[in-house]
Parts: sequence; C-alpha cells; structure tokens
Amino acid sequence: MGRPPFQPRPLQSLETEPFADAEEAWMWYSYCQLARLAGCRPRADMGAVARPCDPDDIHRITMTLARRQILLPPHVRALAEIGALLAGSASSVSLSYVQNQVWTEALQRLEPALRAKGIVA
Repeated sequence: MGRPPFQPRPLQSLETEPFADAEEAWMWYSYCQLARLAGCRPRADMGAVARPCDPDDIHRITMTLARRQILLPPHVRALAEIGALLAGSASSVSLSYVQNQVWTEALQRLEPALRAKGIVA
C-alpha cells in the first residue's frame, strides 16, 4: 500500500473576520507563536472568531517584505521583540520613544501587504 494521495486542507466552513489593523494581526500571530512554543498547534479557526489566514501566512508575508527590504532589520527586530512581550498599544508595557517609532513604522509597512491579502479589513 502506497502513500495516500495529496489532500488539500478543507476550506473553513465558518465565516471569517479580518483583523482591524496590522497591530491586531501581529499580536494574534505572536499569541499563536507563543502557543506553538508551548506545544499547541494553532489554526485560524481555533479562537472565538475564525480568521482569514493561518499564523504562518503572516510570517510568510513579513519575511517576503524583509527580503524585499521593505521591512528593514530594525523593523523585524521590533516586531519580534514587542510581539514576544505581547506589548502592543493596549499593553501596560511602556516602550521607549525609538522603539515606539520603529514599531509604528514597521506596522505601517506591513499593513498594505496584509490588506492586499484580505487579512486586514
């Protein structure tokens, strides 16, 4: 008996809701990455609201923008560090002026790509 043929993932049967902005999408991605490090296998339909993408889609878009030098190394570092702290604008963690500037600029550069993919409304 050979390997089973390739089967694409079934499309989500739930109505999906895009994120309000790039920060909300990035924080969701960060939560999913922390859950993945804890041993969970997060999917777009696991939360209370089904999302229009998998966490890996956001990572893929971010790395594409980094390769094209739309996101520079300080932007990627800020996304990673602030995401790991789960310290978005609604957080009680205070960022330095420079961190906040780089974080805001990174989100501004990320948002058009996420919007084009339908991840951000």
